[in-house]
Amino acid sequence: MSIRIIHVGLGGWGGDWARNAIPPVPGVEVAAIADPSESTLRRVQEELGLEDGQAFASLTEALAAVEADAVVITAPAVTHVPLALEALEAGKHVLVEKPFANTAAEAVTAVRRAEELGLVIQVSQNYRTYPAPRAAQRLLAEGVLGELAAISIDFRRWDNDLPFEDHPHYRFPHPLINDMAIHHFDLLRKVTGQEAARVYAKVKDPSFSKYLEEASAVITIEMADGLVVSYRGSWLSRGEPTPWAGEWHIAGEKGELYFTSREGTAEDPAAADIVTVRRPVLEDSRAQAPGAGAGDAGAPGAGGPARTGTVQEAPADGLEVIELPRQELYDRSENLAIFRDAIENGTVPETAGAANLGSIALMEAAARSAASGQVEDVIIP
Repeated sequence: MSIRIIHVGLGGWGGDWARNAIPPVPGVEVAAIADPSESTLRRVQEELGLEDGQAFASLTEALAAVEADAVVITAPAVTHVPLALEALEAGKHVLVEKPFANTAAEAVTAVRRAEELGLVIQVSQNYRTYPAPRAAQRLLAEGVLGELAAISIDFRRWDNDLPFEDHPHYRFPHPLINDMAIHHFDLLRKVTGQEAARVYAKVKDPSFSKYLEEASAVITIEMADGLVVSYRGSWLSRGEPTPWAGEWHIAGEKGELYFTSREGTAEDPAAADIVTVRRPVLEDSRAQAPGAGAGDAGAPGAGGPARTGTVQEAPADGLEVIELPRQELYDRSENLAIFRDAIENGTVPETAGAANLGSIALMEAAARSAASGQVEDVIIP
C-alpha cells in the first residue's frame, strides 16, 4: 500500500525535501506539488518528472484537483499552522517541518483539530532519527550514569560570509533559537525523558554579525527534576565546527556520557554519530588490567566486539565506545517513513504534534527570556 501526498513549499529546504528526502521512502507517492513561485514550482516539477496537472500555485488548488491521503508542509514557518489547518479540514493527515509554529498556543490549535478529526499531525524533528541520540536515550533510561548531575551542549558553526541580500537566513525570526536550538531542545527532551521547567537566555552578537536577530546565545535550562543544562550555540563561531546535533556531555553519579550526531555522507548519513561512556576506574584496577597500556583499551575499534547499543564491561581507562546500529533510512526520510506507518497502522508517531508542544514551549520561553532578560517559565498548553 502507498500513501499519496501533496508536497507544499518547494523553495530552499523544501526543494531539498523534494529531491532527497521523499524519493528514498517506499510506499510514498507524490500526487501533487504546490508553491506560489512559478519558477520554483516548474523547476521542481521538471526535476520530479510530474505532469502539469500535478503542479499548483497553492495548497487550495492542489486539494481541489487531486486525490491524496496527506500533506507534507515545508513552507516558511509562519505558514505551518495555517496550511496544516487547511489540510486537516480537507481530511488529510499532516507532516510539517520544524518548528511546528512560533508559539505553543498556535501549535495547539492544530493539535486539537487533528485530534477532533482523528487525523495524524506529525512534526519532522529529524535529529531524533539518528542512532546516537537513540542510544543515548536508551542508556540513560537503563541507568548507566545513575543520577544525572549536569548536561552541557555546544553548537558551533560559521554562517556569516554571504552578502545580506543573498542569504535569507540572516532575516529569519530568531535564527539561532527558533531555527537551530529547537533541534537541541527537542533532543534534550528525548534523551532525558523530561520537560523543561524554566529557562534563561542571554544573547549578544558582535558588530560583524549580519543577522537581524540573535545568531548566538548562552542558555541555562532547568528541567522538571531540577537538573541544570548549559547550552551554547552560535552561527558566528570560528572554532572547530560541531556536527549539526552539537556536542553533548552528560554527567552522572556513575560517569559521563558523550555523544554527537548528524554529520555524515550521502553513503553513510550517520558516519559521525558517536556515543561514549566514561566511568571511573580505581588506580589498582588500572594497574591490574591485562594489556592496560596507555591509549590501548577503549580506543575506537580496540578490544572485543561491542554489543549493539549496550555498554561492555569498562576497559582499563574507563572509556567505552558504544557500537551503533545501521539504519535503512535516516533524517527526514525516516520521519516520513514513520508518518507513513502511522497513517497505515494507526500508530502514534514519536513526534506527533501533541508530543512536540514541549519543544515549542521551551523555544518560545527562551526567546521571551532573550527579550526580557529574565528567567522565564516554560508553559506547555
